[in-house]
Amino acid sequence: MKVEITVLGTGTSQGIPIIACDCEVCTSSDPKDNRLRTSVLFTVDGENFVIDTGPDFRQQMLRENIKSLRAVLFTHEHKDHTAGFDDVRAFNFKEKRNMEVYCSERVAKALKNEYHYIFSENKYPGIPKVNLNLIENGLFVLPNGVEVEPVEVYHYLLPVLGFKIGNFVYITDAKTVDKVEIEKIKNCEFLMINCLHEHEHISHFNLKEALAFIAEVNPKQAYLTHISHQFGKHKDILKLLPDNVSVAYDGLRFGCG
Repeated sequence: MKVEITVLGTGTSQGIPIIACDCEVCTSSDPKDNRLRTSVLFTVDGENFVIDTGPDFRQQMLRENIKSLRAVLFTHEHKDHTAGFDDVRAFNFKEKRNMEVYCSERVAKALKNEYHYIFSENKYPGIPKVNLNLIENGLFVLPNGVEVEPVEVYHYLLPVLGFKIGNFVYITDAKTVDKVEIEKIKNCEFLMINCLHEHEHISHFNLKEALAFIAEVNPKQAYLTHISHQFGKHKDILKLLPDNVSVAYDGLRFGCG
């Protein structure tokens, strides 16, 4: 199975540049240092799927000129991963169908609370139309028949879902990962993993932890995402990495499988 990846965003919850920050990263002229909130689009057999709809979802769809979207997969309920959810309605209008949404029961509860108007019995005209599909026990299948394997990680104490699609694995907001979950993804072709910066953090991998995780999984190629402005400039981070690890950037594209 051929999976095409388009990286939509690689920043933390505040993005880069951060409002009112004058650090060398936030004022960098290198476009690879401009990072929208973390998200990725994958394409299989001509159909597009997005993992997370953060606050920059609309901007990301416009930047990449996305005309069709089949489904959204959610990793967890934090606002930097869900705040753009309302904008899926553009695809409702364009494609004349409900948006398929895949998430855990806990995330579904959060979406129903945050976007109560979408799920109310008396629906206001023009609101997003979605079909909620709960991720409950292992593999699930997307509308075009593609199998997705969830990978559970922990963001401090919060369970977060990563996803394995073919030989591509996407994990964000991880701090700890159980051995049984690591076994699911060992020797994958491409791994995208969060790496906040070099310092210890309560709920995210730092560089040392991310590199140790990559070494254990042993992918052909790994990309770091969910990058903080405290990590440094794109070109400087690259100097810290082994040959099979790179820094993802907004707009990066690659294929696997």
